[in-house]
Amino acid sequence: MSELLKDLQFRGLIQQMTDEEGLKKVLEEESVKLYTGFDPTADSLHIGHLLPILTLRRFQQAGHRPIALVGGATGMIGDPSGKKAERTLNTSDIVKEWSDKIKNQLSRFLDFDPSGKNPAVLANNFDWIGSMDLITFLRDVGKNFGINYMLAKDTVASRIESGISYTEFSYMILQSYDFLNLYREEGCRLQVGGSDQWGNITAGLELIRKSEENAKAFGLTVPLVTKSDGTKFGKTEGGAIWLDKEKTTPYEFYQFWINTDDRDVMKYIKFFTFMSHAEIEALEQELVSSPEKRAAQKALAEEMTKLVHGEKSLDQAIKISQALFSGNIKELTGDEIEQGFKDVPAFTVEEDEIGLIDLLVNAKISPSKRQAREDVSNGAVYINGERVQETDKVLGAEDRIDGKFTVIRRGKKKYTLIQYK
Repeated sequence: MSELLKDLQFRGLIQQMTDEEGLKKVLEEESVKLYTGFDPTADSLHIGHLLPILTLRRFQQAGHRPIALVGGATGMIGDPSGKKAERTLNTSDIVKEWSDKIKNQLSRFLDFDPSGKNPAVLANNFDWIGSMDLITFLRDVGKNFGINYMLAKDTVASRIESGISYTEFSYMILQSYDFLNLYREEGCRLQVGGSDQWGNITAGLELIRKSEENAKAFGLTVPLVTKSDGTKFGKTEGGAIWLDKEKTTPYEFYQFWINTDDRDVMKYIKFFTFMSHAEIEALEQELVSSPEKRAAQKALAEEMTKLVHGEKSLDQAIKISQALFSGNIKELTGDEIEQGFKDVPAFTVEEDEIGLIDLLVNAKISPSKRQAREDVSNGAVYINGERVQETDKVLGAEDRIDGKFTVIRRGKKKYTLIQYK
């Protein structure tokens, strides 16, 4: 068996594959072109996309050539896989804008340098689907798909009762045609996708078999990422965990991983990181012997934040985490304050100076001036991490971090971010 497949199996990354022996043989004998598709359903990829992206990266590191396919055409249709209702259709301008953003994100994980030994390829299926007329589509592609065959696929069968439009019903055919086109034009012989894509992948293989003589193509799916507590992976109370740092800050990204449940952490380390087998096994042993140290969670958070956002952002995320734990808020820059306190209540001050008691009441940190004075006198109020007990305290320029923020804490955990105009 190829070393690559051994590694994928060690990490639990193979859910299903077609013609296992044939795929093993071809991976051992040659550099294989493979692809995964990414539909632009938002202006950023999220961590749910990471598993197939990083699987492409593993193949590239093993000497194979990945094709990252952006679904400029299929993104205008909508994949029914895993969806209980019809997707909202976006305009062509929005899909194009999102496609461009996704292309930039993919370049963080794959090496597209054409001077390299096995450079990745970036493709957009709008290039071949967008110009196809309806008659050609129905005659040359649609005729290869029987209705009964399509109805038997899980992606379609699961939607029969709730309803599925012809638009989404045709998605399987479009994805299948992607595989056929890449097989013909790029020599692409393997499609990799999430386990929910198995029906679409096998439909593509069937189309290739019917269209090309002596064709040899393969499919491989990676597992659906789950959480032991039953909640959805990649979702928090604040929404999805995005790869765009403007939508999910590096600090939030780091915190997502470091808060991983003990029951899930080793699975995620195997799935998402590029740590060696020996390093993973050492962390497994430490998790059993000293779970309170959370060494595995720290390793996971550091590896993932560095991979997605870079070393500098990782250092910043660790610095913010340590400052919040110790209370040394003054150590942070304005940018770090913005990241660390993104989701706390905020209040804007227009005056150059403001009395602490007035600020506590105006910002609704304390319900009344009487309560505010008691809070301050009792040592329950902190400005930028330092306890303040003077009820006549006036906040001025010296209390602002980078001239932009003051962090007020009442009690142990009630933070408010003060911003200045």
